Amino acid sequence: MDIANFRAQLVGDGARPNLFRVTLNLPAGISSSGSFNEKFSILCRAASIPASSLGAAPVAYMGREVQLAGNRTFADWSVTVLNDEDFSIRNTIEDWMAKINSHRTNVRDESFISATSYTSNALVEHLGKSGEDNIIASYNVLALWPKELDAINLAYDQNNQVEEYGITFSMDYWERTTTETGTNT
Repeated sequence: MDIANFRAQLVGDGARPNLFRVTLNLPAGISSSGSFNEKFSILCRAASIPASSLGAAPVAYMGREVQLAGNRTFADWSVTVLNDEDFSIRNTIEDWMAKINSHRTNVRDESFISATSYTSNALVEHLGKSGEDNIIASYNVLALWPKELDAINLAYDQNNQVEEYGITFSMDYWERTTTETGTNT
């Protein structure tokens, strides 16, 4: 194989991991200040296209193990957010988590009794190099809720940095959407 063949196979000079947008929708019971979706999309510094795995169901046959396909599982999904001085994104996630299970009383808010009331969804869009309207891949992350909110490390020697923290979401599943028709696959 020569370099010209390699270049020909690398469509669009390859996808770039720094071109993405994440939209996080909030459940109905969570209020936020300002435009949460727009701010989250801008300050979400890192994310991933979500992962899944197919399990194996081994079956023994005459001293050999045959591997049959098992059920699909979905890993937790994490994002990294830049923090600003109004803490609005972190405060909103803290409120969401507190309504699922409060710090002091260890109970769930009345408006979050069913799973459909405290879960929501997110959209991960992988963008092409020609601009925000060039979506090359799109994934709906469905029935998610914040499982873990990372600490924000504070230290005297952390000069010239912007605070950031991670949020880990548990989810039921994700679907890839085709950008041409908007249908799920």
